Amino acid sequence: MRIIMMGPPGAGKGSQAKIIAKEYSIPHISTGDMFRSALKNETPMGLKAKEYMDKGELVPDSVVNGLVEERISQQDCEDGYVLDGYPRTINQAEALSGILDKKGQEIDVVLSIDTSDETVIRRLTGRRTCVNCGAIYHVDNNPPKEQGVCDLCQHEVVQREDDKEETVRNRLEVYKKQTEPLIDFYDKRELLVEVDGEQELSDVFDDIKEILEANISC
Repeated sequence: MRIIMMGPPGAGKGSQAKIIAKEYSIPHISTGDMFRSALKNETPMGLKAKEYMDKGELVPDSVVNGLVEERISQQDCEDGYVLDGYPRTINQAEALSGILDKKGQEIDVVLSIDTSDETVIRRLTGRRTCVNCGAIYHVDNNPPKEQGVCDLCQHEVVQREDDKEETVRNRLEVYKKQTEPLIDFYDKRELLVEVDGEQELSDVFDDIKEILEANISC
């Protein structure tokens, strides 16, 4: 089963992608992990991406698409995968369709985790991160035992710059301009299924599992 996860930053799509990958024994392919792996293994596309990154330039779509094609052609993707963070634009979505057409494959379902701006802002601005080990906390539902101190390594816990409200609002605007058109793109292809992301993590997955089981049985 080939799945695409969509949703604004803070919707929980990465967390759900990991749960899906474990439940169905398929790889979770996040953009960040894919880049790191390609760079570490010095794949052809990884080296191409490095040329741009070393210059401080954005990696163009052609290289990102190449990295995705390289990754989903690996043996562990034969039975499917969960794409998390890709595609981000219509151009990338069209490129992915072309890649899959060449393989005689197609996306089975696009899961859109719907979450309000208010919920996203609350989730992300409340997040705190350990400066040493990277452990994640939240001021509301997962605070450290001692305020401002990591439970694991006793180093300082801080709010990252990209979790500050102004930055979060900017990220939401970028998402709406760049990625929301994909909702219409996949809806027209009858692949999009919306999931209520306002629920608890386990309840969101229960809904996703029901969707996937129905898809598998089709």
